[in-house]
Amino acid sequence: MYLDDAIAHAIFAASGEVFRSENRNSVGGGCINTTEVLEGGGRRYFVKRNDAAHLGMFEAESAGLTEITNSKSVRVPQPICLGTHDSQAFLVLEYLDIGYSAGTGELLGRQLAAMHRTTHARFGWRRNNTIGSTPQINTEEHDWVKFYREHRLHFQLELAGEKGHGGNLLRSGEQLLEKLPAFFAGYQPLPSLLHGDLWGGNHATLRDGTPVIFDPAVYYGDREADLAMTELFGGFGSGFHAAYREAWPLDPGYRVRRDLYNLYHVLNHLNLFGGSYRRQAEQLIDRLLSEL
Repeated sequence: MYLDDAIAHAIFAASGEVFRSENRNSVGGGCINTTEVLEGGGRRYFVKRNDAAHLGMFEAESAGLTEITNSKSVRVPQPICLGTHDSQAFLVLEYLDIGYSAGTGELLGRQLAAMHRTTHARFGWRRNNTIGSTPQINTEEHDWVKFYREHRLHFQLELAGEKGHGGNLLRSGEQLLEKLPAFFAGYQPLPSLLHGDLWGGNHATLRDGTPVIFDPAVYYGDREADLAMTELFGGFGSGFHAAYREAWPLDPGYRVRRDLYNLYHVLNHLNLFGGSYRRQAEQLIDRLLSEL
C-alpha cells in the first residue's frame, strides 16, 4: 500500500466517504512539515506529513483545532484523520480556499476576543504539544506566574543553556525569573483559550472574508500572550487591535508584559534557529529588568 492509499483509507474510515487521490500538489511555506493538497473526485484535502515519530505532534494539533472549534468563535480547518504508514505520519485537514479580503481584521479581532472568553479552571492544557518543533509543556497549574515561569521561560532558558547559549543570557534570565511576580502586581489573568502561536503567517481569510486561524499551539493562559505575539512579527493591522480592545479592553500593564510574553517566542526562535535571536532575547530581558 502506498502512502496516498493509506491516507485515502483513513479518510474513508473517518468520514465514510470513498476517496481516491488523483492529483497531489505541494504547498510551500512550512519549515517543519511537508504540506500538500490531495485532489480526487471533486474533493480536496490539505495534508501534513512528517516522520512517524511526529505522530504525537499531529495528534496535539488535531486536538487543538477541535478545542478552538468547540469555542464557536474563530474558523479553523477541521481535522479529518491522522495516522502513520511505514516511516511517515500524516494529518489530513479540511481544505480551505484561502484568499484575501481587505477589512477583515476587525472581525478577527472581535472573534479572537470571543475565543479568549472561553476559559478553564486551570492554566495549561490536558496534554503537551509543540511550539514550532520545540516541545511545549502544558502541565496544569492554578498559579499563572508559576506556570509561565516554569513551563515557558525556565524551560526555554534551560534549553538555551543546553544548546550553548549561556553567559549573560542565563544570568539575566534567572534574575528575571526571580522577579517575575512583580509584573503581575494587581493583575490576575483568567485561563483563556489561546491559539498559542498567533503570528501573521498563521491567519488568513477565506474568499468570502471569513477569518481563519491555523497551526495552533493551544493551551489556557493569559490572553495577553496571544495579543503580544500578534505584535512581535507584524501581520495584524490597527483595525484588528482596535476591534479587540473595543470587545475586551486590555489592562494598562500589558505594555510591559507584552515584552515578557514575546520573550518566550524569541527564546524559542533562538533555540530553533540561533543567530541574532540571542541578542534580541538579551535586549528584551534587560528592558524588562529595567522596568522593576
